[in-house]
Amino acid sequence: MAKSQTDRLMLMIRNGERMTLRDRLMLVALLSVPSILAQLSSIVMQYIDASMVGKLGAHQSASVGLVSSSLWLVGGLCGAVSTGFTVQVAHHIGAKRDADARNVFRQSLTVGLCFGVALALIGAIISPYLPVWLGGSAAITADASRYFLIFSLALPLLQYDFLASGMLRSSGNMRIPSMINVLMCVLDVVFNFFLIFPTREVEMLGMSFTMPGAGLGVTGAATGTVLAELVGCVLMMHYAVARSPLLRLRQERGSFKPTLACVKRAFHIGAPMGLEHLLMCSAQVAIIVIVAPLGSIALAANSFAVTAESLCYMPGFGISDAATTLVGQSIGAKRRDLTYGFAHITVVLGMVVMGVMGVLMYVAAPVMMSIMSPVREIVALGTDVLRIEAWAEPLFAASIVCYGVFVGAGDTLKPCGMTFLSMWGVRLTLAALLAPTMGLKGVWIAMCIELIFRGIIFLMRLKWGNWTHLSRKRAVTAENHA
Repeated sequence: MAKSQTDRLMLMIRNGERMTLRDRLMLVALLSVPSILAQLSSIVMQYIDASMVGKLGAHQSASVGLVSSSLWLVGGLCGAVSTGFTVQVAHHIGAKRDADARNVFRQSLTVGLCFGVALALIGAIISPYLPVWLGGSAAITADASRYFLIFSLALPLLQYDFLASGMLRSSGNMRIPSMINVLMCVLDVVFNFFLIFPTREVEMLGMSFTMPGAGLGVTGAATGTVLAELVGCVLMMHYAVARSPLLRLRQERGSFKPTLACVKRAFHIGAPMGLEHLLMCSAQVAIIVIVAPLGSIALAANSFAVTAESLCYMPGFGISDAATTLVGQSIGAKRRDLTYGFAHITVVLGMVVMGVMGVLMYVAAPVMMSIMSPVREIVALGTDVLRIEAWAEPLFAASIVCYGVFVGAGDTLKPCGMTFLSMWGVRLTLAALLAPTMGLKGVWIAMCIELIFRGIIFLMRLKWGNWTHLSRKRAVTAENHA
């Protein structure tokens, strides 16, 4: 029922039909809810991962936290490549040029494979040296290096997973990517359960069971996640390539050879996103360099608190996905009224949802941290920094969803500059000043101030910026090439 209703409402955009406020709100909800649930399931998986690794000790937790920002960096680059093509697909589908959308999809598979393999090779080469560059102590660098290496080798899988899920979302299908992401989370927990810990006795319902285990520790955590990712990638690609009504590639013959026009458009959309993510994540890596000298307790508390905070901001990313799809198809259909209408509805919804989540995080911070670590010092410090961050959540939501709106419009260059200004000019500067005297709390105060500042400037651009101008020029170019 929900799926057919979603299809009906999406067709109203492409067919130029009038949409009431109720129709718009219903469509935003239908696209946002599955994506939010998928994001939340992903965070639950990270919680369980973190709690499993946390039971191994503070050093093992710190080894994962040391390279986590670097993993976000390479993952974000894969996401930027994917978005360069998926935005084009959204515009083509909105303009009812479905064959052109499938042609872009074919080309993206070739480019994605080349990029994923290249990135995997680079990651494998630097993996022995990265933990040392980040300032990790000798007690954690070996585990951190193996963790990063395993994830690096799986980057081609991640790239294809991003491409397939992004294409499905651009076509208006949020349900299948969400279901597969939930399955990946469940599989990750199962694989980790057997790979992280050794064979052990478990008491359940008054009975004792022998649970087999590989006892691989941090290496097992990375391996379990990669295995789950493999299953998810195969399923996502199968549905996008062979079963999606709008995307399945057998509907006509086409070439997988990238064309200059398609790659150039993808570069203009994705390159600023990649640069933005590079600058943002390199700033997060710099934060790790600032935190690392504070000791393993601070490093582990920082890592666990970042994971805990994800419970609040991942719903924002779910709504942002919906905003990208709706704005992209509205622009492709040349529906200026819907473009701005969907932008405003999604931003307000994101701020309300994340505001509520911020309140819950403030209240439940001790419980959230205790789930992930049995170390009292880590729990106490993590609780303090989470309560600092809770104040920024509504405006953090504004920046997240506004960014999704701008991506849907194909306007990514100026948001990149805004993020650079915010991260490097506000967060890093304040963190470097406050960390020596206030420790980890100072770092998170700097983060809170920066997120509030970023939300304000993104809302200003949404209100007064000409963020649809670039996409209109690209739409004309796409029509000329079609």
